[in-house]
Amino acid sequence: MAKMGLDKAAVIERAALLANENGLESVTIKELADSLKVRSPSLYNHIASLDELKKELMLFGWRQAEERLVSSARGMEGYDAIRRMCREFYAYATENKGVFSAMLWYNKYTDESSMSATSGLFSAIYESMESIGISRERAEHLIRTLRGFLEGYSLLVNNGAFGHPANIDESFEISLDILIEGIKETEAKKYEQ
Repeated sequence: MAKMGLDKAAVIERAALLANENGLESVTIKELADSLKVRSPSLYNHIASLDELKKELMLFGWRQAEERLVSSARGMEGYDAIRRMCREFYAYATENKGVFSAMLWYNKYTDESSMSATSGLFSAIYESMESIGISRERAEHLIRTLRGFLEGYSLLVNNGAFGHPANIDESFEISLDILIEGIKETEAKKYEQ
């Protein structure tokens, strides 16, 4: 019998908490059931498998990130909005290490639910780039560049891979400045030709 008050959202939220505390790889059906004080079979009323749980964590993370990023850049446009969303993504990814690990599986679960979980985020990014004259085609390449930097940098931070004592957040800001200035410069050269 399912525990009263337990629903899929509560299961996913508890799994997110466990993933952030102990790492995504440590989240199992048994550990999740123990944490919720239910028997493992009870969880199958809400999720079909561990793989589905990881997909749900991925969607949960992207929805939360989308909400934070879009909200943080509301009322801004252009490079200011892009910079703000990049900072917010980095903050989310490093504050939610386990969920962020699940978010990296985005393309493993490409379907309508994953597309809808990020549609507002991508719209905000495209609008910001469009406001400074960057075409949709060009924006797709730049989004890959920014995503590669943000996800890679966040992974390195989350895994303690920067051994030098220099301030990691300062390094992030310098790297972000270089990327933004690089985009500005390459876009300016495009118009000079």
